[in-house]
Amino acid sequence: MLPTIEAMAEPDVEAIATLRLAAFFGGTARTLEEDIAGLRGLIAGDGFEAAFVARLGDAPIGSCLFVRNEIDPAHDLTPWLAGLVVDENYRARGIGVALLRAVEAHAASVGVDKLYLYTWQARRFYEALGWTAVETFEQGDEPMVLMERSL
Repeated sequence: MLPTIEAMAEPDVEAIATLRLAAFFGGTARTLEEDIAGLRGLIAGDGFEAAFVARLGDAPIGSCLFVRNEIDPAHDLTPWLAGLVVDENYRARGIGVALLRAVEAHAASVGVDKLYLYTWQARRFYEALGWTAVETFEQGDEPMVLMERSL
């Protein structure tokens, strides 16, 4: 069975927040409740920002976000592809690429011609998909790469 990529809905939120917490916020003070609240705000937003989910049957197994703002105060750029995550049991199957392409398509549909992202581990993944590294820097003593892609 192939996963479907759709707009995130309320039934997806807790599972995706749990996945995000493990992937991005381990060792930080961010709570599950905070991430759930953030995702709920995003999916209830104005339609410009968006959250996408990969589902296998009814189970959410990955997510990617399109947001106006990303980590502060690093760069004053907008908008952002953010939070691309796929459950480790389903990686290397094209799901991350499908989520990324869903965000790019949404961005183009709302008139965006350039997207940005931050990564600290997946630079080669994004470069293979047409993203360009713009700058390397440190965020909280961790190496980061700012990347961009024209749509």
